[in-house]
Amino acid sequence: MSSDTLNRFDRIVAMLVHLQSGRVVKAQDMAARFQVSQRTIYRDIRTLEASGVPIAGEAGVGYSLMEGYRLPPVMFTREEAASFVAAEKLMQKFSDKALGAHYESAMYKVKSVLRGSAKDWVAALESQIWINSSQEIFSEQAPDALNVLLDSIAAKRRVALQYQSLQSDEPTNRIIEPVGLFNENNYWYVMAYCHLREDYRQFRTDRMQAITRTSLPFTKEHGNTDDYRNTGGPAQKTRVVIRVDKAVARYIKTGRKYYGFVSERTVGDMVEMVFLAPDVLHGFARWFMMFGDCARVVEPESLRERVGELLEKTRANLKPGG
Repeated sequence: MSSDTLNRFDRIVAMLVHLQSGRVVKAQDMAARFQVSQRTIYRDIRTLEASGVPIAGEAGVGYSLMEGYRLPPVMFTREEAASFVAAEKLMQKFSDKALGAHYESAMYKVKSVLRGSAKDWVAALESQIWINSSQEIFSEQAPDALNVLLDSIAAKRRVALQYQSLQSDEPTNRIIEPVGLFNENNYWYVMAYCHLREDYRQFRTDRMQAITRTSLPFTKEHGNTDDYRNTGGPAQKTRVVIRVDKAVARYIKTGRKYYGFVSERTVGDMVEMVFLAPDVLHGFARWFMMFGDCARVVEPESLRERVGELLEKTRANLKPGG
């Protein structure tokens, strides 16, 4: 049997598993995953149908398996099983209690279908992987925030929040329509339409003092999370230029995207970065302080002054009795 035949066989089997993963699967999504043309996907779908797999297809919508058709439990390789161990450790540290419990239950089901050798492989790794999170990413008052938000996004139902923002002394009550979740700098954020502000805002889970499901439906259709991050007209953004030591610059590449990163260039032994920042005096200034001992502000002067103010307050707080 030729390698091309084997590759096609593996792809068709993987396509059948893919079809089981969702109610409707688009041909272009499968083509992108398997790195083949859509014409090839159409041909492979016909092969599955000819072998007796009941597939329903609708032009412009996608393919789905007839209700009730399922393969026997899928056998995982030991490498795939090992990846589950790492994912489980991450879920224990970076998800809330409710979502973590659901994942733990799912992992028991996954482990139950592993072959003996794969079970041994997983057992050998479980005690050898350790992940530490230094931040508290959920407040004690809203320990199941992530689970509630995911339910809200899927059901398109509004959520009631009691939220403590960084700029406010007291928490405020919000009704939000969650658009999506993202994790950045070890914190979970939800991008949502806020009825109080009548605009899209992002909320950090550790600042949620209370969170409650409601039966109220969304009032509008929302786009993707990335459609709303760092949005706003040019007048709402400030050009920022900083220079960072080369040795440090590579460690902030992920975080800088959130603060409106535009471009960079090398200047001697430093990397000059340009931003269009939406919140210079609060978010950006505090982020800059994380690596400020290895960087300097080129512009604007207001950022330099704000960082100086924050440093003075920090010095005052460090004094005995401060």
